[in-house]
Amino acid sequence: MEDTIVAISTPSGSGAIALVRLSGLNAWSILDKSFLPYRKSLNINNSKGYTIHYGKIRDGQKELDDVVITLFKAPHSYTGEDLVEIACHGSVYIQRELVNLLVRKGARVAKPGEFTQRAFLNGKMDLSQAEAVADLIASNSRAAHQLAISQIRGGFSKELSIIRAELLHFVSLIELELDFSEEDVEFADRTSLKLLIDGILDKVSRLAVSFDLGNAIKSGVPVAIVGETNVGKSTLLNKLLKEEKAIVSEIAGTTRDVIEDCIHLRGIEFRFIDTAGIRDTHDEIEHIGIERSYAQMNKARIILLIADATAPEEQSLWWVEKISGHARKDQHLAILVNKSDLNPEEAEKRMHRIKEVLASGSNPPILKISAKKGSGMPQLEDALLDLVHLEDLESSDVIISNARHYEALVHARTALERTRISLDTGTSAEYLAQDIREALFFLGQITGEIATEEVLGNIFKNFCIGK
Repeated sequence: MEDTIVAISTPSGSGAIALVRLSGLNAWSILDKSFLPYRKSLNINNSKGYTIHYGKIRDGQKELDDVVITLFKAPHSYTGEDLVEIACHGSVYIQRELVNLLVRKGARVAKPGEFTQRAFLNGKMDLSQAEAVADLIASNSRAAHQLAISQIRGGFSKELSIIRAELLHFVSLIELELDFSEEDVEFADRTSLKLLIDGILDKVSRLAVSFDLGNAIKSGVPVAIVGETNVGKSTLLNKLLKEEKAIVSEIAGTTRDVIEDCIHLRGIEFRFIDTAGIRDTHDEIEHIGIERSYAQMNKARIILLIADATAPEEQSLWWVEKISGHARKDQHLAILVNKSDLNPEEAEKRMHRIKEVLASGSNPPILKISAKKGSGMPQLEDALLDLVHLEDLESSDVIISNARHYEALVHARTALERTRISLDTGTSAEYLAQDIREALFFLGQITGEIATEEVLGNIFKNFCIGK
């Protein structure tokens, strides 16, 4: 990190203003070679941090642009190094020429995520917080933004830090026992260690389980709209999206492929997937579409199963029972009785009959709607938000949304479970220490206390350049 890096930090293309960042040991002196301040007495290299200055960027005798520069002095900057942010006009030509000029003066073009990588390496944030920066940039809903902000603020890191400190204390005592193995002494009280492991297992399991919700919120909650043909799936999708996204026709089997789009409901992004109608068919293309419908059901977090209030009762109930049987226990099911406006009394009756045919113990929300007229839409939105368990997001508990963190937590949980079994069976201190050390290793991978160049490379290569 002895070199100085430069990159454009605003999105590519022209705009009113662009921001170019320069960070490293020689950031201020490299800028000084090209910056002509309007205040003649200003000396960049002797300036204070957190100051803003107006002037010109010159390439020899050629004037490139009027700019505003902001100076940050190490270690009190984003990267922990001397850093300069140059606000110039958003011309693509100006941006390109400014970067080329700074490279000729001694900087090099930054790699993706290198500014944040330097922040991590300089101790400005841990690895989980650094990854949350990318999540914050990519967030496109209030909930995803809230998750990223929480992680950047260190809520997850703090919880892991407490867990690691407790484990380190006990593993130190156990390893001390190994040093005095010939004297048959016990420094680590096994009863206290059992209680500690039980508590930590509960925390780690809770964090791992939260990934299901966190990942859905981060990527958009996938909702599959399923049902037999011609029950109004495409009409419902169009009503939810408030646009004619899917073709609607009285001809059964119009939708033969998956149609997908997103909407935001009270800060949560839902990714709705309209699937091909499910029925027995000899049409090869339609059959492929039906297979895809089942595949989308398997991927969804929420399944909206639509029944037709005007269809023959026996046929409608048979399809509801058949399709709902494909839902897994970890998925959320909601059943919508559509076209209820055409026969309100039959719609009410159909809701009760559907409840009777569902599997024992199954209690999904059953709503009557009219996708064509829009009735029942507020109740549907409430049901969707209830199925996401929004109260979990709004609680003070930490929710994880990163697949790498989830994998590390699962490995740590496995090591802790072995530790608990070893305590019950009276396994030797040597094996206890090994299992606790393994749990510490995987927890340390999350925050970057244990990290390889390969891991760092894989993480930061997915960042945008300039961040």
